Parts: sequence; structure tokens; C-alpha cells
Amino acid sequence: MRILGIESSCDETAAAVVEDGTRILSSVVASQLETHGKYGGVVPELASREHLRAIVPVVRAALEQAGTDYADLAAIAVTAGPGLVGALLVGITYAKALCFARELPLVGVNHIEGHIHAVISQALREGRPIEYPALALVVSGGHTHLFEVNGESRYRLLGKTRDDAAGEAFDKVAKLLGFGYPGGPVIDKLAPYGNPRAVRFTLAKMKGNPLDFSFSGLKTAVLRWFQSRDMAEEVERRRELLRANPRPRVEEWLAVTPQATRDVLASFQRTVIEELLRRAASAAESIGARALIVSGGVACNTGLRAAAEEARFPFPVHFPLPALSTDNAAMIAAAAFPKLKRGQLDDFTLPARANLTLAD
Repeated sequence: MRILGIESSCDETAAAVVEDGTRILSSVVASQLETHGKYGGVVPELASREHLRAIVPVVRAALEQAGTDYADLAAIAVTAGPGLVGALLVGITYAKALCFARELPLVGVNHIEGHIHAVISQALREGRPIEYPALALVVSGGHTHLFEVNGESRYRLLGKTRDDAAGEAFDKVAKLLGFGYPGGPVIDKLAPYGNPRAVRFTLAKMKGNPLDFSFSGLKTAVLRWFQSRDMAEEVERRRELLRANPRPRVEEWLAVTPQATRDVLASFQRTVIEELLRRAASAAESIGARALIVSGGVACNTGLRAAAEEARFPFPVHFPLPALSTDNAAMIAAAAFPKLKRGQLDDFTLPARANLTLAD
């Protein structure tokens, strides 16, 4: 049973063909990094235009790489939300058109559920299926959520960020210090060259739900650290480096990054990771979790992966492959498979929902 997945929720246009919910026959992603990098973040209108340019060739490439024709497909799955509404509309409209022309079923998928299924399907491929109940930590530039997962499509929201998502905090700190966009990968690469305990950042204390996250205070603490120093020339050197080379090597970054800045990057990353894993541990204990799923773009962070391993949780910790951590369409097709088996289909009234929730 082959499903064509289409993903266009933010700044990547992606298509993939997945067989039986686990076997990835193709996965094609067209990044908009160069388009948005010069602006220090995603520009929604530009994202929509880039999706319009890329959607047809990306879908064609995914079908060709999979050696698949529309006649071989059981359904077409598409991200219905959450995300940028204009970007979502491009993928949804194209998926509807294909379903209408080819008389195929349409399956709308929640983007966050896709991230969770990126891990579930990988675990099945590796012959180590996830035991339930599981705790899912979905952490990216747009999301930081904790879900109880009971089976393939049963979720309960346990905690979420009240302000910035973790990945968003990484990007904002990197932008402030002149490291460009996206900043998370740069901080991750430079953090090992700093002292993670050189700068003491206070952990957030939450009123109400203790499993909620907050990263705005940490971001503000870095801003105050920055403002207390004369860093204009240092930041400008990094910006000049970016103008000359949009993708500097680590050695080039180190040449324009003094030890004090390396230390604050390492301390910032350590604090974010502590926040994520501390609340994940509390949530896992509260539900008697038998596995931890970590997914989303920040799941690529090597510091987070190492810390999760060192934490020695009393249950397996599952991370997706780096290529399946960031936005991709294979996870959308995988999440659609159990829906298709249940006959949970959508019609051509399927809307783009920018604030679509997975569970309350």
C-alpha cells in the first residue's frame, strides 16, 4: 500500500512515497534556506511563492525515485496544519487536484503527528517497535510539546511552551549574536568549544502546569549579557563572514568567535537541553512511560542526543534519523497509513488550519 506524502507547512517543499507505513521508497525536499537566510527568518509570502515554484517538480521527482506511478498509489496524504496558512494552501490545493484528477483518496495529516510517526515508523523498520504508553517530546522551531502516546493515533497533551519554541529560541539567540539563520545548527557546532557552565542561566519556574516550557526568559538573559558588552565589531565580523560565505565551516566561525561568546553559546544550549529533558523525565514518570520519542528539527541537536543518552532513562529513547527530524514528507505519508486503514479520509473541503492542534 503506497502513499504519496506532500509537506509544505513552512519553508520546505517535500514529497515522498512510503509503502505500508514504514518503507520509504523516496523522499525529496526542496529547501528555501537561501531565500530566507538573508532576512534572518522565514518570510511567509516568500515561502508561499517558493512552494508554488517547487511543488510540481518535487512531487515528480519523488514518484520517479520511487519508480511509482499514480496508478500504484493507494492515497495521497498532505499536511493540513499547523503551519503558515499560505504555505499549507499550496500543498493542500495541489494534493486535492491530484486526487480529483487521479480519483485517489485524500488524507489530511497533522504536522506534529507526522513528526511523531517519523520515529514510530523508523522503530518498526529497525525491528524495535515502540512500547506504549510512550512520551513524545516534539521540539522544533515552531513547536515544543509533550504528548502521551497510546497506540498509533491516540494522544494527550501534557505540556507545551508558553512563548518561544526551543528551536525558535536557538534561532533568535544566533541572530542576536550575528550567526545568521537558521542558528540552531551553528550553536550546536560551536557549543563543544565553550564551557557549558561558564554562564549560569536560571531555569524557568512555571506556575500552573509544571510540564509547560518557557524560553523567553532565557532568551532575554542572553540579550542582557550581549547588551552588557561592546560586541558591535565582533558581531559585524560574523555578518561579514556570512556575506562572503553563506555556509561557513566551523573553523571559520571559531576565528571570529572569542572564547566568552563560545562559553555563552555552550551555556545557553546546556540550559535549553536541561529544560527539555527535566520536564520530559517528569512527564514520563507521571504517565508510567515505557518509551521516550524525541522528534522535530531540534532532535538533530547532537548535544540533546548525547544528554538523552547520558540521562539513562529507565526506558528506550527513540530519535529519528537526522533527515527525518526536519520537515519531510515521508513522515506525513507514514502518519497517513493508519488513517487510511481505518478509512479516515478527507474530502475536498479539507481546510488549511494554521493553528491545528493534535490533542487538548
